[in-house]
Amino acid sequence: MRPSYRVAIVGATGLVGKEMRTILEERGFPVSELRLLASERSKGEVQSFRDEAHVVSTLVEESFEGIDFALFSAGEEVSREFAPLAVKAGAIVIDNSAAWRMDSEVPLVVPEVNDGALTKHKGIIANPNCSTIQLVVALAPLHDECILERVVVATYQSVSGMGSAALDELLAQSIQLANFRPVTQKVFRQQMAFNLVPHCGSMQSDGWTSEETKLVHETRKILGEPELQIAATAVRVPVFIGHGEAVFVELEHPISVQEARDLWAEADGIEVRDDLEAGTYPMPVDAAGQDAVYVGRIRIDESVQHGLSFFVAADNLRKGAATNAVQIAEELAKRRESGH
Repeated sequence: MRPSYRVAIVGATGLVGKEMRTILEERGFPVSELRLLASERSKGEVQSFRDEAHVVSTLVEESFEGIDFALFSAGEEVSREFAPLAVKAGAIVIDNSAAWRMDSEVPLVVPEVNDGALTKHKGIIANPNCSTIQLVVALAPLHDECILERVVVATYQSVSGMGSAALDELLAQSIQLANFRPVTQKVFRQQMAFNLVPHCGSMQSDGWTSEETKLVHETRKILGEPELQIAATAVRVPVFIGHGEAVFVELEHPISVQEARDLWAEADGIEVRDDLEAGTYPMPVDAAGQDAVYVGRIRIDESVQHGLSFFVAADNLRKGAATNAVQIAEELAKRRESGH
């Protein structure tokens, strides 16, 4: 009989936390006990898992007693305080915040790309940023075949990356504008509905945003290429769920469109959608609710030597966060069960 595991979700009432619960159930992860943890204001909320009611408890130091896997999605401050406590209690932490991603002692993992890094964990494994995950899933097959020399990427990030309040405000603004009323702004600094805002994350002193620098540094770490040249522009778009990315790569040697398409078709976690004439290409509306990373609009970039351009779309709440975390737990469970 397959072993079962006691699992905690920290931040269980947030968008990603709820998605983690859904993914655990959808993928049939062997959960013997599910512990839902959140802040004091969410205490007592009831959520369903496998047709059973589970009550949300307040996150405290003793919350991880007996837990095997702790999935964190409650922000950096909570992760820095409570992840070490979970590890001390015997749990393996899979953290969705940016708290541990660039720590040299913490593996940053996308299972389709670098699951071997899991052998080096010391109790905490970092889940990459949502935009990074879909990017590296698409880049890895190219890099394995041709070696990446430079990557330029523009992200088109949905508002769900900012939480449920952002979703509510986008809907409210859309209704307001459709009825010729002025928009209200609480979550967004700028009008979000029917607009594009080239600002995701916090602004840094060098003019880059935190989302852009995360994409650069995390991609280098996951691919094991600390000198890889990467430039990124992160744009917030009026989409509810699903991120898109326009990607331009320079490769060590040339590759044809068909060769690239074949590499992606054979890779785990990727679905090729690349028929411009038929109107088949990666779109957030199709990626929403799915776990695959969609790749398409594949074409040769003749502006550089050995250039290739393509577009990527994925559900930022699922593969970009919750699914990737559960996949890490699945891989760890598999290794534990096989004695590795």
